Amino acid sequence: MCLLVPGKVVKIEGDHVTVDYEIEKRKGMMLEMTCKLGDYVLIQGGIVVEIVPKDEAERALKSYKESVR
Repeated sequence: MCLLVPGKVVKIEGDHVTVDYEIEKRKGMMLEMTCKLGDYVLIQGGIVVEIVPKDEAERALKSYKESVR
């Protein structure tokens, strides 16, 4: 089972992004969408699949952090 957690885009190089998950940074590819620095995204299989509104991402991250304590 995969759990998609939003991460913040901290670097963009062409169609590749670096996403900060606070505990690690991962890379992904933008295929069907274009994100900007500071956007929150969901990555699955190394591909950006969704841009998440900031308030929704922050709410999800807060809930996630509370559940793993």
